This record gives sequence, structure tokens and C-alpha cells, in this order.
Amino acid sequence: MVMGMSTTFNVLDHVMVPDHQIMSEEEVAVLLSTYTITQDQLPKMYHDDPAVKSIGANMGDVVKITRKSQTAGKAESYRLVVKRPKK
Repeated sequence: MVMGMSTTFNVLDHVMVPDHQIMSEEEVAVLLSTYTITQDQLPKMYHDDPAVKSIGANMGDVVKITRKSQTAGKAESYRLVVKRPKK
């Protein structure tokens, strides 16, 4: 949820935001073995991302993002939640 001046809304309810789900340890293990990669090789998303906050993900969690695709029907991508580096 994002807090505004006097409104609160869930960013995941917006039509342009795809579905975000925290993956279980077992699901992550299958994903990593399927693609023969390590968790650090996954694309990253920051811990303060509004979608990450909405689903309650923590640093180190892997998030599955499912988008509608005109060509494939459904496209899944995966992101590792990391801390945003300080500037």
C-alpha cells in the first residue's frame, strides 16, 4: 500500500501493474536448477519498490512477476529483492 496525503491505495490494484508473488524456497530452488543459475544472477528489484512493499517481501526474497502477453498469453519474470544502494 502507498500512503498519500489522505488516500491509501494498493499499487497492485492498478491495471498497468502486473501480478507480484513471493516465491517459496522450494519454488526458488526449482527455478535456479531449471536455468542453472545462482540467486545473485537474477535481475534485481529494490526493497522500497511499491510492489515489494505491497506484498510484504523482504530483502533476499525472490518475486515472480506475471504479465499478460499478446504473443505468449502469459510472461513470467523473476526478481531478487535487494537493498537500494545509498547515493
